Amino acid sequence: MSGTVLIIEDDTRIANWVKVYFERAGFSADVTHDGESGLALARELAPDLIILDLMLPRLDGVELCRILRRESDVPIIMLTAREAPAERVMGLDSGADDYVVKPFDPEELIARAEAVLRRVKGKVQQVLTHGSIMLNETTGIVTVDGEPVALSRAQTALLSTFMRHPNQVLTRDQLISLTFNDNFDGFDRAIDNHVARLRKLISTDGNRPIQTVYGAGYRFVVEDV
Repeated sequence: MSGTVLIIEDDTRIANWVKVYFERAGFSADVTHDGESGLALARELAPDLIILDLMLPRLDGVELCRILRRESDVPIIMLTAREAPAERVMGLDSGADDYVVKPFDPEELIARAEAVLRRVKGKVQQVLTHGSIMLNETTGIVTVDGEPVALSRAQTALLSTFMRHPNQVLTRDQLISLTFNDNFDGFDRAIDNHVARLRKLISTDGNRPIQTVYGAGYRFVVEDV
């Protein structure tokens, strides 16, 4: 895994030690040693992950975490010597995604960081846009010319396949395999009915993107690729 990590830790030895381990794991890492400079760097660098010490000079970790959380969704792992459950709760309540107590195993910290980044990546909305058509694959929302269009789950999946393969001729078998992973109830000709209904729903007077290629299949025609 790769990405940019900002380490905000007032103990220089620990900060440099953590930096080395993240760089060994394939990350790029920046270090700062107080809360105010940490906030400035976080705003400047827009890192993929922040490792944040709870006890910092000039601006403590809890308050810094609250500020960062108001401004962005950047993943934050709180790093502290405090072991009391109340301190952990305080760190998490301030917006931290995870909490690691010193002394810690650097391999565990890396593993926790990668787990947090995987969770965040899973929440990222995947949006496909071609011309006037937009498909949010996370929510299933489809708009044409900015207006929402109600599609069935199968139609949405089929549109996703077309939008991921613009200007390519796709046979019926390819559409079934790419869209339904071969788990398709019906004859291959049944896909024609799905395509026909989808084409009607997403077409406008000036835009009919799904074209039939006679003897071959279908093509989703776009000009913005």
